[in-house]
Amino acid sequence: MLRRRTSRGRGTGRGADDPLDAAQERRVRVVLALGGVPQADLPDGVQQVRLRLLERAASGREAPDNVSAWAAVVASNLAMDWHRARHRQERLGERLASLHQGETSSGEDTRVISLAVAQGLDGLPETQRQVLVLRFYADLPVRVIAQQLGIPEGTVKSRLHTAVRALRERLHEDEVV
Repeated sequence: MLRRRTSRGRGTGRGADDPLDAAQERRVRVVLALGGVPQADLPDGVQQVRLRLLERAASGREAPDNVSAWAAVVASNLAMDWHRARHRQERLGERLASLHQGETSSGEDTRVISLAVAQGLDGLPETQRQVLVLRFYADLPVRVIAQQLGIPEGTVKSRLHTAVRALRERLHEDEVV
């Protein structure tokens, strides 16, 4: 049986058998949002991650060593699946709104930078965007990303380097930074 590592949040509606704690759910939501899933579809994405974790337990397989990392990678894969089926530009506004949910804006500059970064992410190949989101937004170490995606650490590092360079060039071209 999967055990949660942190105590259950009060008033969240989570049951004792919920395989995701509040922090893991927030991470899943961020990964889905950055992967292009609109705010309205985020609850379904979170439920899909929960379902896959519960199915894993029901099939008799052991819980992942790092449930949080595993959930972030599953969320990233779900986002890639969703993203392939829809046009990127149609969902840009919804994604930005989901990133700023619950946050107060610190001004027009922050919105401009956020929009430019989101557009820059849209311009990256899916594999580069995936490792960039997992590394910098889900805060997963390179080693964990490599393990979860089943690729060498060097490949993760290479994709990260290329993605960061491309994003930086895009932001300089657009005179954002």
